[in-house]
Amino acid sequence: MASKKMNGLDQKETKKREKKKRIKMENENNVTCENLPAFLSSFVDTFVDFTVTDGLFLPNPLPQNALEMPPPMAAHYPSPDRLVAIGDLHGDLEKSRRAFRLAGLIDGADRWTGGSTTVVQVGDVLDRGGEEIKILYLLEKLKREAEKNGGKVLTLNGNHEIMNVELDFRYATKTGLKEFENWGFWYGAGNKMKSLCVGLKKPRDLFDGVPLVFKGVDEKYWNGIRCRIAALRPSGPIAGRFLSKNVTVLVVGESVFVHGGLLKEHVEYGLQKINEEVRDWINGLSGRHAPGYCTGRDAVVWLRKFSDDSVKCDCSLLEHVLATIPGAKRMIMGHTIQDFGINDVCDGRAIRIDVGMSKGCGNGLPEVLEILGDKELQVLPLNPLYQNKNKIYMDAYSSRGLALPKPGQGLTEVEVKV
Repeated sequence: MASKKMNGLDQKETKKREKKKRIKMENENNVTCENLPAFLSSFVDTFVDFTVTDGLFLPNPLPQNALEMPPPMAAHYPSPDRLVAIGDLHGDLEKSRRAFRLAGLIDGADRWTGGSTTVVQVGDVLDRGGEEIKILYLLEKLKREAEKNGGKVLTLNGNHEIMNVELDFRYATKTGLKEFENWGFWYGAGNKMKSLCVGLKKPRDLFDGVPLVFKGVDEKYWNGIRCRIAALRPSGPIAGRFLSKNVTVLVVGESVFVHGGLLKEHVEYGLQKINEEVRDWINGLSGRHAPGYCTGRDAVVWLRKFSDDSVKCDCSLLEHVLATIPGAKRMIMGHTIQDFGINDVCDGRAIRIDVGMSKGCGNGLPEVLEILGDKELQVLPLNPLYQNKNKIYMDAYSSRGLALPKPGQGLTEVEVKV
């Protein structure tokens, strides 16, 4: 009898707590005198986003107090029923859209249609093109939409993300600088609006510490460079909002994803540790320069030991690396353009997916890798015209033994109409 009374009291207490929580949430979501500044700030941010992206509506959450300790950054995910891997995008928004549509992930209005699919984009969104910011916004939009539908969009840092946060802009284009200049104008306008509102903390000066002039550079590019520095330096608005959410190494089921490649010492150092240290650096918590494992020819974002066709892939080394990651059977990487499309070496243990699709970096036709249930791997080309337009490509592809692999091994070429 006493036990029933206690259960009844517990249920009443639970209902009270749920009611209080619901009322609190309703108050937070209603405009009041107390929270009007926060709503104004969110509205201004959404307006800036809409303007910068030529019409992408990406609602901003209300400002929250920064967490004292950032959450853990996972490096391991379970195997999904369907996994899609997309290579380097390099500032080409249209090719990026075509790659996602090719895999049935978005419709003609860029809305998520991939259901519970997990997507991994292996980095190098930045440089060589003029729509870098727009791609970052598109990926963020798709992350939100995929999550609501049981899917995931996971993005990696490439060497070009690391270079830009270190303010190495040698591969930035004129149109890329112009896009950042446009972003800087509207972001600055948004900050001016916020500064007029009593109750909002005065925004940080976007260009604080940014040089005014750049010797040896045409003056007409100075403002674009200043805006790019302001946006992408450690703790910069674009770096913090988008790039800090990228992982640097990732394991999904039996597949290891990395932009360049992994060595045994990287695995021993700790994959989650690498992800969190790079995130903290991008957020401005650990100095100007990237961690050592992100710089140099053997860095996780620069390594070419398993992807450069001019050097025979060291299959023994690769097998040894994979053996240090429980359950890993293959490494999937971008970074090095594959002239004959997505391919595999070392009996399917190394899969190279950078097809140079960007107009600024090869202008190839998009391809994506699809893995069904961790077993069936296949390449999705743009359309059947690929075979007629690029017969040399197909001949070379077939000569590598990839066109008709044994079941469950290697890659399969699939014709897809988009």
